[in-house]
Amino acid sequence: MISLQNLSKEFSSRVLFEGVSLQLNAGSRYGVVGANGSGKSTFMRVLAGDEPASGGSFTIPKRARMGVLRQDRFLADEEIILDLAMRGDLAVFEALARQKALAEGRLELDPTQLTAIEDVLAAHDGYTLEARSSRVLEGLGIPVPSHRLPLGTLSGGFKLRVLLAQVLVGGADLLLLDEPTNHLDILTIRWLERFLASYEGCALIISHDQRFLNNVTTHTLDVDYQTISLYTGNFSSFELQKKAIREQKETAIERAQEEIARKKAFVERFGAKATKASQAQSRLRQIEKIEVEELVSSSRRAPHLRFEQNRPSGREVLALEGISKAYGDKQVLKNVSVTVRRGERVGIIGANGLGKSTLLRVAVGRLPPNVGDVRWGHETHVGYFPQDHHELLEDPQATPFEILYGLCPAETVSYVRGQLGRVLFSGDDVGKRVGLLSGGEAARLIFACLSVKKPNVLVLDEPTNHLDMETIEALIEALKAYPGTVVFVSHDRWFVSELATRIIELTPEGLKDFPGGYEAYLERCGDDHLDADAVAEKARRAKLAEQAQKGEGATLSWEEQKRRRNRQAQLPKLRDKALAAIEEAEARKKQIQEIFFDAGFYQKTSFDEIERLQAEQKALDAKLEALMAEWEQIETELAALAGEGEV
Repeated sequence: MISLQNLSKEFSSRVLFEGVSLQLNAGSRYGVVGANGSGKSTFMRVLAGDEPASGGSFTIPKRARMGVLRQDRFLADEEIILDLAMRGDLAVFEALARQKALAEGRLELDPTQLTAIEDVLAAHDGYTLEARSSRVLEGLGIPVPSHRLPLGTLSGGFKLRVLLAQVLVGGADLLLLDEPTNHLDILTIRWLERFLASYEGCALIISHDQRFLNNVTTHTLDVDYQTISLYTGNFSSFELQKKAIREQKETAIERAQEEIARKKAFVERFGAKATKASQAQSRLRQIEKIEVEELVSSSRRAPHLRFEQNRPSGREVLALEGISKAYGDKQVLKNVSVTVRRGERVGIIGANGLGKSTLLRVAVGRLPPNVGDVRWGHETHVGYFPQDHHELLEDPQATPFEILYGLCPAETVSYVRGQLGRVLFSGDDVGKRVGLLSGGEAARLIFACLSVKKPNVLVLDEPTNHLDMETIEALIEALKAYPGTVVFVSHDRWFVSELATRIIELTPEGLKDFPGGYEAYLERCGDDHLDADAVAEKARRAKLAEQAQKGEGATLSWEEQKRRRNRQAQLPKLRDKALAAIEEAEARKKQIQEIFFDAGFYQKTSFDEIERLQAEQKALDAKLEALMAEWEQIETELAALAGEGEV
């Protein structure tokens, strides 16, 4: 699908990647990973034709259709949502528009043109475009009644979903997706995972969501060490492989250096002796032949985050009583009451649109409630991290140094620069205008501000958005060590499970409070909200029940009935394929276990081979987990479709 030959990209004297020669194939989904600023998005822009390469070349089949999700692209607010999604398949959309104009007499009837239109529609399944577009929009959380409305009726996050829908509808042979899960809740992310899992083309996906990558990708492209390396397997498998390869190289270098040192010591000791002169010269020639690989430094850098409090707060930190908030006719929060105590780390979860961010903004005084009271406890000092960084970084002309120095004017310049250095701002970065900062840079600057202010309560709204994986890990460790109180909203299952000591779930029926961490929440409620399988199944059944009540089951469109029949015929094949893959993975896992049990295995096998087998075994565990989930989902969908036939 894509063939890269010695591809390189650099800016001035900075090399992002060079010498990249890879073959990327149809049917494979590649997770593109690397530190912020390493060149992931630049690599995608080069492939999309938005930027030239500095050297080398790449080839894509001429007839291949490409779908590109760009983070900096915007759509017109006056356009109809469904039309925008349909434009993803532009050839079909334009053919349908011409066909309609001919039928209405707005264009002169031309038999040749009519035949060409019919050919396009027949070749690309054109008459199902509207139904396909509607299904994708609904899958991305945009309800059917909104499809005929202008884009301007949606919020910013949902506008980006329309942009994603446009890319997915196009039937592209090649997908280039830059952070597709941004602004998606977990149910929508799960839908996207399933869409991509069944995608038959070649997909390149940039994401910092480890679980999403594990569920979707078959390969990993690592942008690091000034090149791009290909690994087989999902993100977890890649991490094991990369670590093992790096350790092998470091060990080989260490052994080579030790060998050189031994030979040099011999030369220094016996080089002057006539009887040993020839041996010393031989050692010198051997030293010249030893090659020591020079390891390039990794571009991955983790900030040193640390949050402190000037002094502890009172025992009761925050009391929200009877909070209600509406935007016009839309009721977001209704009679919400919560009490937060000192030292808790409260994770607030729930689907988008249920008021999580609104609740935090009401709590910190950024929004007034329509009804209810907000009371902060004795000696509470609150630090706020907004989902929209512009709420705090209001002046686009200010610099990171100016902003941080303004919070601690009594401190020295070296102290301020030191604090900025801890969050990876160094050299000219400290004088960069805030308006030019990336999302990850802006987030790290806000963390530096919170570190300097030393609040005893942290209120964080989606703090992991825009962060690379190294920064997310550093943030978790810093918050675990923080002695104050943390209240946060997140859709990141790993982040919540690592951090929360209490879970508050906002649901359409109201607030649910679960003392204990995320595992305790799962045990008590039985629903893994952030995994979403159980919730998705409940939502599906609720929708079926609602349709049955309204008599909608009998009024499905012909296209929808056809789609369901086709899906029902396809599912048994997918189930058999999944079961075959499960059997194959289990057989290989058993084979590896038998190798380990073989007498004398550890004595006669190299350390590198043992590590390789252990990594393969761990990758098989992850693969089996994903395959079992896929098989269970297929069985659930089969049962659901059978049930729909009875409605």
